[in-house]
Amino acid sequence: MANYTLSYSEGAPGWVSFYSFYPDWMIGMNNYFYTFKGGDLYRHNVNEQRNTFYSAWHIKNGTPNDDFVPTKVQSVFNVSPLENKLFKTIDLQGDAAWSASLYTDLQFSGFIQSAWFEKKEATWFAFVRNNTTGELKIRSTSGIGKSTQVVGGNVIKFSLNVSLGNIMSIGDLVYFLTPPYSGQPLFAGKITAITVDLPNGINQMTIDTAIPGTFPIPIQDAYFLYTKNSVAESHGILGHYCVFTVENNDDFKVELFAVESDVMKSFP
Repeated sequence: MANYTLSYSEGAPGWVSFYSFYPDWMIGMNNYFYTFKGGDLYRHNVNEQRNTFYSAWHIKNGTPNDDFVPTKVQSVFNVSPLENKLFKTIDLQGDAAWSASLYTDLQFSGFIQSAWFEKKEATWFAFVRNNTTGELKIRSTSGIGKSTQVVGGNVIKFSLNVSLGNIMSIGDLVYFLTPPYSGQPLFAGKITAITVDLPNGINQMTIDTAIPGTFPIPIQDAYFLYTKNSVAESHGILGHYCVFTVENNDDFKVELFAVESDVMKSFP
């Protein structure tokens, strides 16, 4: 279990933050904050390196120098809490891009890598991605057709009148149904190749079956479906509310003023 140090602000008033450092003792004196760790005395907030504590103590005790911990801020978007909504974007007002993770009461998979943010009109803007499997009831799923043969568990062949490649693309997720072709589709894998050579009788796709949550395809003529790669073509994350956590890995001063999201009502 991780230990944290809590800070109290008399101006708030209240407990305003958690810190990763865990001192043996702490005291304020002459407008400085001092802590003791492993018999050593430290004075805080006297250099420009942020989120880094007790480097000398780690080195002296022969432990990895893992004293840097990223900054994390967590909050919630909760406008119109009785309505289903799509949380489409994250907009950061500040001087740096952060990574973001999001979950709602209906989905648990929204995320944005810091490199995906683009600076637009002095703010950092990015679309929310969703990269989960098994949420077909709240995602758009399209049918492909029955296979004619499954080779090696990951090469799926179709008759020449089944259209592949027009809408599907590498990275899409593939599901299947077995007779009586009803019920909940099972996750087969992610498309890694689509090979269409109709004059030579080739119409097939190759999938990656090593992804966690996949099921082996037990028959040769299963019915296949697919969903678009939601990382590349995100529709946002669905829910009544959205809890988000933004994280920054810089060890220098970074300002974050506000976090916003473009939200639209969902119409089932």
